[in-house]
Amino acid sequence: MADTKQTKTIGEHWVASELARHDWAPAMTRDGLERTDILAAKTTGERQLIAVQVKAARGAGKHVNWPLGIKAQGPPTHDREWFVMVAIDPDPTTPARGFVVPRAHVAAAAWIVHMDWLTATGVAPGKRNAPVSMSRVYLDHFAAYEGRWDLLDETTDAAPVLLPPVFREFALSERVGLPPGHPWKQSIPEW
Repeated sequence: MADTKQTKTIGEHWVASELARHDWAPAMTRDGLERTDILAAKTTGERQLIAVQVKAARGAGKHVNWPLGIKAQGPPTHDREWFVMVAIDPDPTTPARGFVVPRAHVAAAAWIVHMDWLTATGVAPGKRNAPVSMSRVYLDHFAAYEGRWDLLDETTDAAPVLLPPVFREFALSERVGLPPGHPWKQSIPEW
């Protein structure tokens, strides 16, 4: 079993190096700074500052998943909050994979995946009762965000929603919906 602290360290350092490769000056934050693992300033063009939370998981292929608790599902507090989901293959010769996702998109995905699972039709009552704090989102849910470091050049509000199209249907449904306080409750974007 992989050491979770080591997995977190691999993820954070990998993201910092990728940010630097894409003209961002990354600064690792101290453990315990809520919602931000890396602060980064743009080194070219207009000066911008972003906050990045890194979620790293080990595994291969579509079985990679990230646990996303209540804090990860909270609404963004500003328009420069990002997640980078890192998939670390067990084979050290295989490069890590990064998925650059706005916080609001992660919050929606975590809620939608969990509530769809929890309220799925055909499941006997009482069989599924895990709270939303136990949500897990899989690699294929974020597949279209892979390598999208270019998204960081805009605000999170300007980023296209690249979640699976069925997630929009779920977000609009009464059975699944969106988490409390989510910005899309006022106006859900097209995707």
